[in-house]
Amino acid sequence: MLDLLAQPGIQSHDQWQVQIQAQTQQRADVYVFAVGLCDEEIRSALFTPVRDLPHSLLTIPILAKPDQRVDLPNNKEIPMTDYSPKPEHKFTFGLWTVGSRGADPFGSATREYRTPAELVYLLGEVGAYGVNFHDNDLIPIDATPAEAEDIKKEFRKALTDTGLVVPMATTNLFSDPIFKDGAFTSNDPRVRVYALQKMMNAIDLGVEFGAKIYVFWGGREGTETDSSKSAIESIKRSREALNFLCDYTLEKRYDLKFALEAKPNEPRADIYNPTTGHMLAFISTLDHPEMVGVNPEVAHEHMVGINFMHGVAQAWEAGKLFHIDLNDQYPGRYDQDLRFGSRDIKAAFFLVKFLEDVGYTGSRHFDAHAYRTEDFDGVKDFARGCMRTYLILKEKAAQFNADKEIQSLLAEIHADDGKMNPYFGAYTPQKAALLKAHVFDRSAIARRGLRYERLDQLTIDLLLGVRG
Repeated sequence: MLDLLAQPGIQSHDQWQVQIQAQTQQRADVYVFAVGLCDEEIRSALFTPVRDLPHSLLTIPILAKPDQRVDLPNNKEIPMTDYSPKPEHKFTFGLWTVGSRGADPFGSATREYRTPAELVYLLGEVGAYGVNFHDNDLIPIDATPAEAEDIKKEFRKALTDTGLVVPMATTNLFSDPIFKDGAFTSNDPRVRVYALQKMMNAIDLGVEFGAKIYVFWGGREGTETDSSKSAIESIKRSREALNFLCDYTLEKRYDLKFALEAKPNEPRADIYNPTTGHMLAFISTLDHPEMVGVNPEVAHEHMVGINFMHGVAQAWEAGKLFHIDLNDQYPGRYDQDLRFGSRDIKAAFFLVKFLEDVGYTGSRHFDAHAYRTEDFDGVKDFARGCMRTYLILKEKAAQFNADKEIQSLLAEIHADDGKMNPYFGAYTPQKAALLKAHVFDRSAIARRGLRYERLDQLTIDLLLGVRG
């Protein structure tokens, strides 16, 4: 009917046409974006006013459909993107993330306890791909065998009902008082042996539920005073433990790889192997380095002001990016585990762009938790927000790569006339002699403006949504 009324040649509308149009508008939601009309004028015509057009196109259900295009004035179109998570995105959360009850060193829990099965159903509701766990997230440390079997039965049913998978598992070697001086680096040999026993049992548990990656975070592997331990001996003890566990995995014929997670401090004053770079060096000394990679975490590197994406790039280039933990963090503060992209959106953008550009195919694991202020509806908002932000930044990365001005500027910045090619590559005496004889016009080279300011502002414009 509305199409009929809009046809050329209709100068005035009969009463019946007006009545049908009014009935149509009363029964349907008709959204109008108009310049020069106030909201009240638009409502008086039985329309719904729209002011923030891009936001409305993403939030109005009938419009926000995958791959839909919406016609705009001046023959412009806005491609509609669906930011809903899908299995191919491989978004995962730990039981300890959505199961966080909001307790901190200064206050008790603000949310009730949820069972592992209940948390799986929560993650299924928000659209996650998988769920990860520490051994004691799933099975309490003092559970009886019968209790453990009941928990696993409920957990397995929840996985089946929701379709979620378990890509990664890990061991809690930091919460129980026995680990107050570390696990593999404890000065007490009984603790070191118990840690190996606990780790083997936890590996069995992870493999039972399909885990292919096993993360090790040595949260207590450190000191408050260096008078208490030998750093060299601690490194040797860590190496011996990892070698033992690799051999155990091989003997069991498990399809499993280890990913080591670095952190500079907290809960210990100082933690051994504090950065991803330290872990990469340590891995090269193991008996089975091919089985061991890294699990970098945003917050752990941002705590000390390190560029996280650079560490991820180093791990990727070394073939060791086995897993990744996504969250956010203010530098120089305690481990905050903020919602992904909620603090440093620019750093998050370059991280997502890197992962997508290189074709990383592993899980995008969100190791974060909702604000202490939230109930479980807020926990769902948190989980959805992590995934949505990643997908928005993924789209922004594609826009960056397709932006003609940005790409033209990059081509200009990276321009190479080939004159220096003879000097690159492997060393030869002839090449060295030619290079030593070459005359460089340092002043001319230094005068060249690199236009990084313009490039960075274009990036900011793109992230803020003002580039067409």
